[in-house]
Amino acid sequence: MILSGLSPKFLIVRLRRLQRRLTERLSKFRFYAYLAVLGPGIIAANAGNDASGIATYSSVGAQFGYTLLWAFIPMVVSLIVVQEMCVRMGVVTGQGLADLIREQFGVLWTALVMLALLIANTGVIISEFVGIAQASELIGVPRYVAVPVSASLIWWLVVRGTQKRVERVFLAMSLVFFCYVLSAILARPEWTAVGSAFVMPTFRAETVYLFTLMALIGTTITPFMQVYVQSTVVEKGLDKDDLPIARADVIVGTTFAVVIAAFIVISTAATLHLQGIYEVDSAATAAEALAPVVGEYAKYLFAIGLFGAAMLAMGVLPLATAYSMSEALGFEKGLSRSFREAPIFLGIFTVLIVIGLSVALIPGIPQIRLLVFTQSINGLLLPVILVAIVKLASNREIMGDNANGKYFNIFAWTITSVVSILSLMLIGYSIADIFRPWTTIKL
Repeated sequence: MILSGLSPKFLIVRLRRLQRRLTERLSKFRFYAYLAVLGPGIIAANAGNDASGIATYSSVGAQFGYTLLWAFIPMVVSLIVVQEMCVRMGVVTGQGLADLIREQFGVLWTALVMLALLIANTGVIISEFVGIAQASELIGVPRYVAVPVSASLIWWLVVRGTQKRVERVFLAMSLVFFCYVLSAILARPEWTAVGSAFVMPTFRAETVYLFTLMALIGTTITPFMQVYVQSTVVEKGLDKDDLPIARADVIVGTTFAVVIAAFIVISTAATLHLQGIYEVDSAATAAEALAPVVGEYAKYLFAIGLFGAAMLAMGVLPLATAYSMSEALGFEKGLSRSFREAPIFLGIFTVLIVIGLSVALIPGIPQIRLLVFTQSINGLLLPVILVAIVKLASNREIMGDNANGKYFNIFAWTITSVVSILSLMLIGYSIADIFRPWTTIKL
């Protein structure tokens, strides 16, 4: 009755305003929902840009300039596909990757996979502590101070913190990667040449070039990333309604991580490569080499980025290992658990931190040989993990209507085959390289 005296034009205006307000509120709700789910995909992808990854990307830029930037496009697509399958499995089944492998493939396969994962991750954890030592010394802090303090902070955060707090700190650590964007801007690259390198693939029939290409693509998808992302999705308690947002988290996180990796290549290509400095054996060497070319600011930005990246990986890698071992053995796990509630989970995490801390403080530790060894173990493990992921994600008995579709499955198996072949070729080259002197490039 009250509305009967109002003009139709007035009612239309009021209804449009009401619709606009509802749309704005819905948009805010979706944004907050995204923030609630945000985390696993971004953290897992960025943890892949660890100390050894930064050393590899620096070497690529110094040795080959912009010519390998095109490889980052298949890299980001491959990583998104694999991460999405793990997130989908975690949301649908409510189980971690090690849990599903044990149930579907048996105890023997699980034991072999977990043993390889433990050995490989321990080696990489040590290299992250070495990266922290190198980065701290670049900014004038002795390693005997920086390494124990960093280890203590990460241990306290995980053991005494909650799942939300740990995730927020890890997300904040990811912001340090913007240092590499600034480093690239300071380097003043030829952006036209950069753009052309992304869209115009180039190939060289050179052993070192092919090896570098294998290192970029074949080692982009690391086993610990898949274990971590699926376990954290399960711990967050996400359900099928959260799947679209969880997928968005994977896409955004993976794209961000690969873009940062590309900026590392751009910064060293625009400086070291143009100056004839082709050999880079660590991220610290790259940072030191940048100083006389671009200035001390670029050196410190690179060092800060290395420190933050190593800190993030130093937290994620032991967690991924603790998750996988606890799931495989059937023990209680979770960041919100106390030592009394999850002694095996937190015990494994603590032991790995102590091992990494102790070994990294040994003078003259052969970091390159250590990375070659762990890279070989990861390379052997990667095909097994990828095959398991695709088979599990395709299994309608456990995935139901959320199993891989026909065309997605073809794409997933293609990625698995290509990455597995590249990874195995990389192992062969790396092992052969141990028995001959380093020639042109050290990765």
